[in-house]
Amino acid sequence: MTQNTTATSSHISIRQLLIPFIGLVLVYLPALFDLVKDWWEDPNYSHGFLIPIVSIALIWKRKDTLGDIPQSTDRRGLVLLLFSIVLFVVANGSAEYFTLRFSFVLALFGLTLYLLGSKITRAVWFPLFFLLFMIPIPYVIYYAITFPMQTLATKITVVVLNTIGMNAVRQGNIIHITEHTLEVAEACSGIRSLVSLLALSAIYAYTSQKRFIAQAFLFLLTIPIAIAGNVFRVLVTAVVVAVISEQVTEEPFHSIMGLLVFVVAFILLFICGFILRKVFK
Repeated sequence: MTQNTTATSSHISIRQLLIPFIGLVLVYLPALFDLVKDWWEDPNYSHGFLIPIVSIALIWKRKDTLGDIPQSTDRRGLVLLLFSIVLFVVANGSAEYFTLRFSFVLALFGLTLYLLGSKITRAVWFPLFFLLFMIPIPYVIYYAITFPMQTLATKITVVVLNTIGMNAVRQGNIIHITEHTLEVAEACSGIRSLVSLLALSAIYAYTSQKRFIAQAFLFLLTIPIAIAGNVFRVLVTAVVVAVISEQVTEEPFHSIMGLLVFVVAFILLFICGFILRKVFK
């Protein structure tokens, strides 16, 4: 005779479920207010407002399927929930915002697993995981990514310009071309497009691909596509500076180019997704 020590059968109504989840939100309310403030003030994470809405919509879309999955109480979720509380206390005391916000998502996983069981948790893993895209990455990591992306875009642009006969010289992240100078600033690193594209590609990969390997591959393709798109944007800007004037690169040209490259990058992702569906039937 065997005994299951980790899960027991149960059924919890929606009203009963709301109480612990609302309680969790109330515990994290100050941290969530600070998070919303970051979305509002930092243009790199303005997409954060959409992330919870998309996560809720994805779960709501599967409400009928989720209703057919048997509920169970899984004690492993309680362990995960307790661990997230420890992270919350430590991060809150040390003002470590990334860990504090990460612990909220981890607590949602733990609470879902504990109250509803592993089967329902597996069914909603992506909407919960997707919430990570609403959390700004630590500035240490941000700058560690931004500077190499700036340098890469500058180097490739200079090589291409010289190849097509336009004399260009690189000095750090500054391009000297003919009588003009173009600075590849932090805003031109492509990090903003990369973060937004990663969030979009995660949704697209999850909804368009049936196999996990195809989902992961399509998601990872976002990185080279975003980098290539940003290099193209810097290259076009440099050509415009050399042929016309530096003033042309001011607004609205900069924003229009950024939007155009973003759209083209997502179209490329869409095409890659179509190909992957054919390959991984």
